[in-house]
Amino acid sequence: MNAMSAELNRATSGLGKDAKDGQQPPYYLSYSAHDVYSVSITAQQGALIAADSSHARVVDVVVRVGDPKLDNTHGDKRTSAITTVPLPLEDDEKAIQRSLWWATNTGYGKALQSWLKVKTDTAVRAAEEDTSPDFSKDPAQTATAQPVSAPNIDKQAWSQRLRALSEIFRAYPHVYSNFVLLSVRAETSYFVSSEGARIVDPHQAARLVVFASTRAADGMDLFRAETFEAKTDGTLASQQEMEAAIHKLASSLEDLRTAPVTEPFDGPALLSGRAAAVFFHEVLGHRLEGQRQRGDEEGQTFTKDIGKPILPSFLSVADDPTLTTFDGTWLSGYYRYDSEGQRAQKVNLIQDGVLKTFLMSRLPIASFANSNGHGRSQVGRMPTGRQGNLIVTSTKTVPESSLRTMLIDEAKRQNKPYGLYFADISSGFAVTTRNAPQAFQVIPLVVYRVYTDGRPDELVRGVSIVGTPQAALNRILATGDKREIFNGECGAESGTIPVSAIAPAMLVSEIETQRQQQGITRPPILPPPTAIEPGVKSGEVQQ
Repeated sequence: MNAMSAELNRATSGLGKDAKDGQQPPYYLSYSAHDVYSVSITAQQGALIAADSSHARVVDVVVRVGDPKLDNTHGDKRTSAITTVPLPLEDDEKAIQRSLWWATNTGYGKALQSWLKVKTDTAVRAAEEDTSPDFSKDPAQTATAQPVSAPNIDKQAWSQRLRALSEIFRAYPHVYSNFVLLSVRAETSYFVSSEGARIVDPHQAARLVVFASTRAADGMDLFRAETFEAKTDGTLASQQEMEAAIHKLASSLEDLRTAPVTEPFDGPALLSGRAAAVFFHEVLGHRLEGQRQRGDEEGQTFTKDIGKPILPSFLSVADDPTLTTFDGTWLSGYYRYDSEGQRAQKVNLIQDGVLKTFLMSRLPIASFANSNGHGRSQVGRMPTGRQGNLIVTSTKTVPESSLRTMLIDEAKRQNKPYGLYFADISSGFAVTTRNAPQAFQVIPLVVYRVYTDGRPDELVRGVSIVGTPQAALNRILATGDKREIFNGECGAESGTIPVSAIAPAMLVSEIETQRQQQGITRPPILPPPTAIEPGVKSGEVQQ
């Protein structure tokens, strides 16, 4: 912090003072340094394949030239402000300051070049629809906390645990690839700015990821994943809980590879709470990010809908990154300060179906001039408005069992032979730019046909949910009475960041699905070497 403050003061007082060659001082300068300790252990097929520990220091230097109304980041030149370099691992103040000096000098040169281009572009182009400034005026934050030290985990014990967990897949001959990954991270972020911000922000996280895949006889690749989240490795789920989850995951893969392929469908559906959480993150959350509301390229789905209903009146949506847990489960989307040094805030996005605001970074938009603590980014990227912990609440709840009955009744009303039940969803993507249809695609992992004639539910594969957001969101009929959590990572233009979403199960009157792209590579010709031949009991020797 001493090195960062000293070099920042030297740069702000010295850069551009001679006004030579069109130079001018930066009106804003910030250093965001990250001191990261991490431990990663990976097992596969019952054996370790990687075990690494690392310590890294890196800094993002942001330089803005011009003024808050119009600067070098305007329009498509937003990335011109950031320069990222590694920092010395030793607490050598002079060495750190020297690295900061070089990065600042490099960043200042980029900012000047971009600023000249911005001035030229704005002089020759037509007036922009949104004339909001390029940078908001928000109060500088100060916070001091004790930095975190390197994770102190029992590597030998965890190596044994991961071997045992990954070995479970040996009992499932059609699970062709798998891994179990433990990632433990201890990070301290240091932030200083020319506005007077001075923040020391520690953060810890532990994550165990289970991944497995198979291939159906027709060439379709299938996978399942399970994650366990906690603040530290000592508070992760027990070995017994993890073992049970892996057996369930592997069994579902064995079932999926022989399940029938779905046909395109348009009709009623029921999403589990976890599936609904991913659905809301992809379909709604990304369209409520502030930067989506300005610019020539953005589709601006909900830009003009402030004060208007965009969901059924029984639904409300908030994003609250200040929550660390929900029902005892650690939330990946928790943070205290965003990537621009602003304090995290709970934001009520939609109340009783009516849109109230957007997720704001320090990039203003029409009617919203300030950040609400949601400027987030991966190291090396410029922050944008992003989700943290997206939370969906409902005032129209029914027991989960009643939702199934309502699904069958709705399918009968529409003369459909079945409705769909989405038990698990992996991910998806949302198109928000105006040069393409404003659509989304979500990839379910476990889907059942729920028949109206009383037949048992039928597992199907190859399903992809597609549609347009406004149509899909307004077809929600009711929700369940308990909420589930999705913890994961989300990628966008500001990089990959941890996120969470919480939602109840939802009954939708109409959802559209299509078949996923299907591979053509056949399954392995030889069985795995430890596979047991049909009719041979474990432990028997074939003659």
